[in-house]
Amino acid sequence: MRVAPVFLLAAGLAFGQAPFHKAEFVFPLEHWHNHSSAIVELPSGELFVCWYNGSGERTADDVKVEAARLKPGASAWSPRFTLADTPNFPDTNPALFLDSKKRLWLLWGVIVANQWHTALLKYRISPDYAGEGPPRWAVSDTLLFIPRNFEERVREAVAPLLQAAQPGSAREAAIKRTIERAGDKYFSRMGWMTRAHPLELPSGRILVPLYSDGYSFSLIAISDDGGATWSSSEPLVGAGAIQPTLVRRRDGAIVAYMRDNGPPPKRVLTSVSKDDGVTWSKVVDTEIPNPGSGMEAISLRDGAWAMVYNDTEKERNSLAVSLSDDEGRTWKWTRHLELDTRAEKAGSFHYPSIIQARDGSLHVSYSYFLNHLPANAPRKTIKHARFNVAWVKQGDAAR
Repeated sequence: MRVAPVFLLAAGLAFGQAPFHKAEFVFPLEHWHNHSSAIVELPSGELFVCWYNGSGERTADDVKVEAARLKPGASAWSPRFTLADTPNFPDTNPALFLDSKKRLWLLWGVIVANQWHTALLKYRISPDYAGEGPPRWAVSDTLLFIPRNFEERVREAVAPLLQAAQPGSAREAAIKRTIERAGDKYFSRMGWMTRAHPLELPSGRILVPLYSDGYSFSLIAISDDGGATWSSSEPLVGAGAIQPTLVRRRDGAIVAYMRDNGPPPKRVLTSVSKDDGVTWSKVVDTEIPNPGSGMEAISLRDGAWAMVYNDTEKERNSLAVSLSDDEGRTWKWTRHLELDTRAEKAGSFHYPSIIQARDGSLHVSYSYFLNHLPANAPRKTIKHARFNVAWVKQGDAAR
């Protein structure tokens, strides 16, 4: 019945929650590669978004991290500026975080030898970021740690896979190579990269979700002193379980959701920690589809959870946001931010970053690629969408 959206709108107005959705490009479409954004809200209500930009990704040495600001009430983003640019090295996959001390963090990977597994993890912290342009950084350091019980846990996790592999097969060789690399100090300590927002616990512990394309699984960096020193969790080992995003349940358990870079079925992977991020349960599939693309989940202030993700198993032409009122056990409401149904060269809308602002609205930044246009045409940007829970609950039928 067509009266449903009207009823929902009226109900929303009665509670000051009329459904709304607004979106705009952070900068005009261009031919440069712009990808992997992160967004935060500053204490002033200003939005701050960053991404990496250049002629390519890990193989392009001109890649740098750029950023822009959106002032409260403004309709257009500020001119972009540079946050990190290591000369002659690609700077990639930035993550932003505002801690409980109102310090702004930037974390990103410097790709040392043009391969993802050579990433060197860097971070900066700023208490002074008001005004225009880049923050004034008080801390600029390399995030180093020794992975906890790494070789032991990797061997345990892949033992069943090794036993099931055909002797002499490529799969057996790959599993043996993973075990060998798990015992290599250099390989196990390099290559960890950020993607989603860090999570600060009520205790002040900071958890930075990380992943490695060298191993194709995940790990959490841990600091109990505001970033002065670091340790790590035990690894979250799964078949292609990478790019974790963390959400905390009311009982204190932490849920990790991960991209699926492994074999079918292509599903969001998950694991749970009951000791503040140190050890994790076995990585298993959820029922949420995933095409091998990053997603992010957050807990809203009313206890609901929101996830933004590509709700397909193969392509990134569909970007959805879903809501759960039972801490991720079910996702009852879904609405699409983007949906390109063309049969060939559909758009890619991916690598989303999501926050809830102080006014309750949700903000998502994401890579926006028009793949049907020529490679050298202006076809890539970062897009920002602002909407509320009522808009998601309306569903796609309200379009």
